[in-house]
This record gives sequence, structure tokens and C-alpha cells, in this order.
Amino acid sequence: MSRGRTLACVIALSAGLALAGCSSDGTPELKVSGGFMPQPVTDMAAGFLTVHNDGGQGDKLTSVTSTLSDDVTIHETKDQRMRKVEAFDIPADGELDLERGGNHIMFMALKKQPKQGEKVAVELHFEKSDPITVELPVKAPTYNPTEH
Repeated sequence: MSRGRTLACVIALSAGLALAGCSSDGTPELKVSGGFMPQPVTDMAAGFLTVHNDGGQGDKLTSVTSTLSDDVTIHETKDQRMRKVEAFDIPADGELDLERGGNHIMFMALKKQPKQGEKVAVELHFEKSDPITVELPVKAPTYNPTEH
């Protein structure tokens, strides 16, 4: 192969790799941190966590499933009232905070009462990204990470 043709192939290959690199920037890159569940005192429980998106495209949290309950929903809190929502936005290069007093995961009709020190597995489902399984450590009923 001539030197000019080799150089042309290297340039074409480099351009292809650069385009592939650019296209990956347009996808969500999700990771979860800070998850916990206060020990429930009734047959309902709440879950809290943060979904970080380091990608160049937004996504949506569309549902949550768990073996702890067949009725797991996502709720927003506005004007001190909770209401079920269909999805939460996760902005590109941003995060979704599910926290006490705000948006959260709601578990109804618990199949068992998780105790402090145990972990509850949940699977987060998204519009674009693959599901993520997270273990929420069960904390004291009054636990609030902003106070610790």
C-alpha cells in the first residue's frame, strides 16, 4: 500500500473513531448513590436516592420494582402534598434527587417489615437506559442524611 493511501486510511479511521466518540456523548450515563429506606412503622415505606447522569442526553425514571411490594410507585411532593407521577426527568449532566420532604419512591402493602441494618433491593427502570438494581440500606425511622 502506498504511503498516501495508508495516510488516507489512518485519517478515515481516525475520523470514524472521533464520530463514534461523539455519538457516545449523546447517551445518558447513569449511576446511583446515597440510597436508603427509613425503617417502616406501618405497611408502607419510602425510598430515597440520587440518580446522577454524566451523559450528554437526559433520561427519565419511569418506574421502580421490588420484591418488598407489588405496589411501588414514584411520587412528587408539591405544596406539602404527595402525588403519584408517571416519570421523573434526569437531565443531561445533572441529577435526580429523591429525598425526604421531596420526590421519593413509595412502597405500599409491604410483604414484610424490613428492619434497620437490612437491605432492600429495588430495580430502577428508565426510558432509555438499562435497568439499575440498587440495595437500599434500612436506616432508623427518623434517619435524615442532611442532619448527619
